[in-house]
Amino acid sequence: MIATRGQASGANRIPFLALLGANAISMVGTRVTQIAIPWFVLQTTGSAAKTGIVGFAEMLPIIIASFFGGTLVDRIGFKTGSVVSDLLAGATIALIPALHHTVGLEFWQLLILVFFAGLFATPGMTARQSLVPDLAELAGLPLERANAAYQAIPRLSLLVGPALGAALISLVGPSQALWLDAAGYVVSATIVLVGVRGLRRQATVSGSSSRYLDELREGLQFVRQNRLVRTMITVMLVISIVDMPLFSVVLPVYADRVLGSVVALGTIVSAFGAGALAGVLAYGAVGHKLPRRPTLVIAFAACCLSLTPLALGAPLWVIATFMAVEGVISAPINPLAMTLLQEEVPAELRGRAFGLVTALGLAVSPLGLLMAGYIIDYVGLLPMLGLIAVSYLAAAAVCGTAPALRNLSSPPAPEPVPVASTADTDLRHAAGYREGISR
Repeated sequence: MIATRGQASGANRIPFLALLGANAISMVGTRVTQIAIPWFVLQTTGSAAKTGIVGFAEMLPIIIASFFGGTLVDRIGFKTGSVVSDLLAGATIALIPALHHTVGLEFWQLLILVFFAGLFATPGMTARQSLVPDLAELAGLPLERANAAYQAIPRLSLLVGPALGAALISLVGPSQALWLDAAGYVVSATIVLVGVRGLRRQATVSGSSSRYLDELREGLQFVRQNRLVRTMITVMLVISIVDMPLFSVVLPVYADRVLGSVVALGTIVSAFGAGALAGVLAYGAVGHKLPRRPTLVIAFAACCLSLTPLALGAPLWVIATFMAVEGVISAPINPLAMTLLQEEVPAELRGRAFGLVTALGLAVSPLGLLMAGYIIDYVGLLPMLGLIAVSYLAAAAVCGTAPALRNLSSPPAPEPVPVASTADTDLRHAAGYREGISR
């Protein structure tokens, strides 16, 4: 089926807007959790290494669920997968403050809960992102514009969520702030259940027609044979070892030990969110005119901007300014990567391909989260910042030299795009516990 670029006759944008609204509510809650859980661990243990261990416990189930959950999403349908996943994840997050303020919460119990929260939440993120092409077609929207709108939500949540989280932590403490994330999951599930309607395809794969392992193997074969997808996974491997640790470990520790304030952490992340929101909105307006390969190279290289003031111990306003500029320049990475992969993946493989790309691309993230905490505690912040800079520059080099990206210098002519053979992913926050924990 072909969807034309632009408004189609009889287009219905309500389901797409419902998806955006559900994602926005869920993401704001998730941003609060990104601030609350590291701060909770730091305040109760004082250990950057334990903060990294919690990050490991959050990331490991995301990789597992991404690898195996995409096939399940294809079987039960994107809408059903999103609703069920959100409800289970919300209940798990709610157990953290509930147990902490009643019978008490040991560190090992916290690790178990964040593990299952990630395990339950990840298939829902896969399902929601897999809904975008179908709902864009239903709304009569160009695929690039729909991707930019979808990517604007995590950026908006970066602007609102960290500041809200810092305020809540200051007022009621980090554990109580987690109730907002739990409630966000429930509201998100309700909006998708009620508002996302009119889909022609509720489930791509029938459970009775093929076995689960055969379907998983089919997805793996596609990912292995497609050069562009393999290149995207390589880029993700290069940056995921440091990108998530930057936001989950390095910045919380920096705010605690150098700036001495959770409000400073909220300010830094919100500044990045403001810049990223402005950047992705600008990309939605003019992105189809930009040469693709140079855009990716420049965007990844710009990811080093914020590291200089951090390394120099600059004042908070300088760090926040650099983070905002970095957010603007690096903003095209996710919508451009999503569009490239949507042009490659058949619809019947969408859930599996997206999940596998996420899982394989994030395979080293748990190691990075563990490594970051120990490097900071036993070597120092500066070496960790240097390692992050090298990784970003390496990602830019891969984008600039990889043969699979050689023909991406210009976007394709504005012809109809095959919406029914699309899938999406996210390079800089390829599904973290958090659909966009980082960039």
